[in-house]
Amino acid sequence: MAPAVDSRLAILAGILLFFGAVKALSKSTRRRNKLSLPPGPVPLPVLGNILSVDSREPWLTYTDLGAAYGDLVFLRMIDESIVVVNSQHVAEALLDKRSRIYSNRPYLATVEPYGFSISFGFMNYGYEWRLCRRIFHQTFRPELAVQYRPTHIRRAREMIVNLVDDPQHYHDHFATFSLSIVMSAIYGYDISARDDPLVENVVKALVPGVSVLTPQRSLILKKFPFLLKLPDWCWGSSMKRVARVSTERLNEMADRPIRHVRQHMADSSFLARSSMVAENLRQIETQEDAFNPVFESALRKTASTAVMAAYEATATVLKVFFLAMVLHPDVQKRAQEEIDSVVGKERLPTFEDRASLPYIDAIVRETFRWEPVAPLGISHATSSDDVYDGYFIPKGAIVTYNTWAITRDEKRYPDASRFMPERFIDVNGALTSDDPAQYFFGFGRRRCPGVYTADSSVWSAVVTVLATLDISSGKDDQGKVITFTPTFNPGVIRSPADFPCCISARSHIHSGRVDSWRTAES
Repeated sequence: MAPAVDSRLAILAGILLFFGAVKALSKSTRRRNKLSLPPGPVPLPVLGNILSVDSREPWLTYTDLGAAYGDLVFLRMIDESIVVVNSQHVAEALLDKRSRIYSNRPYLATVEPYGFSISFGFMNYGYEWRLCRRIFHQTFRPELAVQYRPTHIRRAREMIVNLVDDPQHYHDHFATFSLSIVMSAIYGYDISARDDPLVENVVKALVPGVSVLTPQRSLILKKFPFLLKLPDWCWGSSMKRVARVSTERLNEMADRPIRHVRQHMADSSFLARSSMVAENLRQIETQEDAFNPVFESALRKTASTAVMAAYEATATVLKVFFLAMVLHPDVQKRAQEEIDSVVGKERLPTFEDRASLPYIDAIVRETFRWEPVAPLGISHATSSDDVYDGYFIPKGAIVTYNTWAITRDEKRYPDASRFMPERFIDVNGALTSDDPAQYFFGFGRRRCPGVYTADSSVWSAVVTVLATLDISSGKDDQGKVITFTPTFNPGVIRSPADFPCCISARSHIHSGRVDSWRTAES
């Protein structure tokens, strides 16, 4: 009889524990429901705060709201809960230290229709995302980033030749440079110095569609999905047509270089070349089930994500840098003096000189900070309820870290709108501990995994440009300086619109020396 009694007591105890747990959970839910949401503007019925947010440059609205309500602001966009983080401290507390809760991505209705599902950057946290991240890390982890440095320098000098030969199309040369390292590491593909077909593929694919990858633009399609089903002749069908073209171009961008790898894998000369895609395709072929659709899909998305990030981030950062040099010639002069005094004029800088060139690093940091190319980063989403600083943050909320607000903190960055690298140099002439890369490349598990390669890429371009070129205001046919007010193309990536500038070799960089670089690269 004893075993039977014990089993009945165990069942009864289990029932009591179950109801106790339900009661405790109920109390916890009520307690959380009594907590207030983060402060924010009063929403309108149904619409919420959507009419009060600048849909073109929402970071400006969020920064103003941060001044009124604090580092954590809550808004409602129709039925979407949005939590805006306006400080690095709070972003680290939530996205870094509580990454288990804050590593999801919000649903963006524009991702799939416009073809951006080829990027794992918009994927929810889970098995496939971790697989993509692991593949990416194998190629771009910190210890491997060092091996790309000679290529960074070589490609930076090649960019100088292009800028001297064809200064008007500087943005094209930035694209070629920014993609050169990534395309080599991922596909074993050496980009042509100019007019490379795969580079043109990337530019054609990304320029039209990247502006739709924001919660604000996505909301339109989420609420009115029928817009993607309208016949082509119908008014309002332009969204569907643009989405179709965007998808076709992005798929071509993803598949064409992989076809290049497959076509060359049988070539014995190609076997000696190492690339992320080739190595992983060989690994798949050696497995018993030669076709692994999940792994192949993850490999394709990983490769596409790296290409997209290199083009959108690095090329845009270089454009911001050139804009800063046009507007602040005093900064350019000081940087050139530092290079000339440390490196001299008989050779060009290399990574071995980096520790001796703190002002160049300060320029890189200030370029990241001054006009951040991703002012709102890519939004996170909560996978469960959370409480921070007494405020309730609900499950499924879109969490946006406002990089713009961080960079415009006047206490941290006095005269924040001014390009001033000196802010990162201490009284002893050394770099300070404040590095915008800590927030520029994101937070938590979603932080850009290619940060070390991207940093090296930007530094090599900046130091080589400053050592060899003079960048100044553009002039008209009469030789008069063209005055302009900088404008920016908005979107998830905020890029400077084309601006007039004059690019020429420095006085000691004679034509014969440029010719020698041109010959070396041909």
